Amino acid sequence: MKVLLADDSDLILERLQEMLSIYDEIEIVGSFKNGTETLEAFRKMKPDLAIVDIKMPGLSGLEVLNEIRKEDKFAKFILLTFYPSVYYRDSAINAGVDHFFSKADDFDKLAQVVKELVENSENDKRNKETIS
Repeated sequence: MKVLLADDSDLILERLQEMLSIYDEIEIVGSFKNGTETLEAFRKMKPDLAIVDIKMPGLSGLEVLNEIRKEDKFAKFILLTFYPSVYYRDSAINAGVDHFFSKADDFDKLAQVVKELVENSENDKRNKETIS
């Protein structure tokens, strides 16, 4: 599974990389610190999963999500924030986010969700191979 990371915090990017490094099935295709670079990279790299901060320089994570959903309805998208307001959560859900996490309260839950996404991705691949 190809994963793209985006957050304007070096610490969060490091924690995400450490968290994901335990999975052999995950390839981190890039880490970015602003939304404009994130969107450009997503278009070039076509990752299976993007884990993106909602507040970044350039485009916000929500703006990146909105643009991506116009082009790719199937890529998995996780938004992270220190501002888990109802407005942001509802806006993210309306834009088609797969998961929305508070960095302060839910960061540890992220690993379990990524594990499930990896397992589902592997199962999807096996099912496609069986059908072919």
